[in-house]
Amino acid sequence: MADIRTYNVVILGIGFLLIFTAFTTCGNIEQTVVKSLNSTNFTGSGYHSLGIIYGVFSFCNVLAPTIVAIIGPQFAMFLSGVLYSGYIAVFIIPSTWSFYFTSVIIGIGAAMLWTAQGHFLVENSDASTINRNTGLFWALLQCSMLFGNLYVYFDWKGKTEISDRDRKIMFIALLVISALGTLSFLALRKVCQQEELLSEEEGHSLLSTRLKYKQRATSAVTEAKTEFSLELSFYSGVYGTCIGATTHFGDAAKGLIGISGIVVGIGEIVGGGLFGLVLKNNRFRRTSVVFLGMVVHFVAFYLIFLNIPDDAPVVFQTSSQQKPYLLPSVSIALLCSFLLGLGDSCFNTQLYSILGRAFAEQSAPAFAIFKFIQSIFAAVAFFYSGYILLTWQLLVMVVMGFTGTLCFFMVERMQNMSADTQEY
Repeated sequence: MADIRTYNVVILGIGFLLIFTAFTTCGNIEQTVVKSLNSTNFTGSGYHSLGIIYGVFSFCNVLAPTIVAIIGPQFAMFLSGVLYSGYIAVFIIPSTWSFYFTSVIIGIGAAMLWTAQGHFLVENSDASTINRNTGLFWALLQCSMLFGNLYVYFDWKGKTEISDRDRKIMFIALLVISALGTLSFLALRKVCQQEELLSEEEGHSLLSTRLKYKQRATSAVTEAKTEFSLELSFYSGVYGTCIGATTHFGDAAKGLIGISGIVVGIGEIVGGGLFGLVLKNNRFRRTSVVFLGMVVHFVAFYLIFLNIPDDAPVVFQTSSQQKPYLLPSVSIALLCSFLLGLGDSCFNTQLYSILGRAFAEQSAPAFAIFKFIQSIFAAVAFFYSGYILLTWQLLVMVVMGFTGTLCFFMVERMQNMSADTQEY
């Protein structure tokens, strides 16, 4: 049984690795590709597409648990993979209507994919393996940030325009990778769940603890909607833009965007491996890891504040005009990329772990709420990032990060109290 569950977690991670190698690379180069299509009849915007995806994603999370319960998590992930592949295929022969239509479709697919993933991961874990399985999955997933960014850096560096041939080769390759990831979900194996009969006392205990689910969900959602969502938007879209807009980096600035993405991925992998695979499932360590993630992010935010010009996020046509407190350093910029990835993995591995433990019997609704709040606040963050100076964005993340960490501690304390209550 344990071998089958481990096998499922590995295959799940490989499937997400392949799909998000394609999708993450697509997202990173999307706006550049769209700009190269300005001379054609294509009038789409990568930023509008991103807003549509996150908006649809957030609201579809309400229905996702029901859909996953009806069709099953394995088929839900396979169907979602097909929708992701359809979005990538649009760039081979782009048109405005199909671009926006598939943006809506992929938002629906994302809601099903992540809800089914959370449900399937919990289904193949128990209290002793949830941390290990979460870390294993997270490490495999974050490898998707390496390969696509590496290809873009070496093949496209120095290019100001992307030719039709370059675009088609790139997106055909990404489509094949996404299709392989989708097909890998068919290799997942079903795990027979052995239901244990509850005694009368255990039944009353379980009934009483269910009354606490709403409190736990509220706190968990509060945590998820703060640091995780805002930081996701920052490292996946804002920070790379800031590096590319820093005048002091000169001609290397655009190439550093790809390198920054790779370094963020390395931080994610290191964190996922260290905090998910090396550390054993321990409540004390779980809160310690989250606290470490907060500290690591605060250090990264402070260094970014000193190293990157304040107007870097809001400059589009030209490079930054303001000067930071320190002379901009590539080494510091990439160190911050690593710290952003490391801190993000601290939050993610422990969030999945505590959700898996607190909502073992209601995993699909719990992960749907988690993704619902995350996507809403990520969309809001993407919207204001182009209008607010870097200092204020960092300040918002510091305040919300501290609040989110406190909320996590509250959820952990309620989980401990619930466990102690069931022992009596």
